[in-house]
Amino acid sequence: MSKTKRTPAGAALTGLMLDLFRLNSRMLASGDRLVADLGLTSARWQILGSIVAAERPQPVAWLARDLGANRQNVQRIVNDLVTEGLAAFAANPHHRRAQLVVLTDKGRSTYEAAMRLQAPWVNGLAEGLTAKDLESAHRVIAALRRKLESNGDADERS
Repeated sequence: MSKTKRTPAGAALTGLMLDLFRLNSRMLASGDRLVADLGLTSARWQILGSIVAAERPQPVAWLARDLGANRQNVQRIVNDLVTEGLAAFAANPHHRRAQLVVLTDKGRSTYEAAMRLQAPWVNGLAEGLTAKDLESAHRVIAALRRKLESNGDADERS
């Protein structure tokens, strides 16, 4: 049985991926702790942010697409946000069954409170790193994401 060897770039990317998995886990746990007193989790905070970032109210499926997330998971979290009074469903004039998700006043104030906590947290994380290095890392991650998205299945073998 022959072994397939990684190229030097493939080996470096494998190391980066492992670090990104670890970083994601740590960031989610840290984010959960940061916003726990607001009744949020990182997942709820992320969905609130997606609702805020949208140019207009969107159905759950569109929010999930924009986040690169599973629609069913986003639906479950949106339902929780609605139950908590942070979001609400509104009629969609273009689709009877796909209701639009909107923030309530409570949702907006909770999101704004989370963002007030986020600024010192993210500034502390960025301490000792240059904006230039962070922008370079962002470009690499964005390029990898685009490749995976254009593939549709992350199975690029060149």
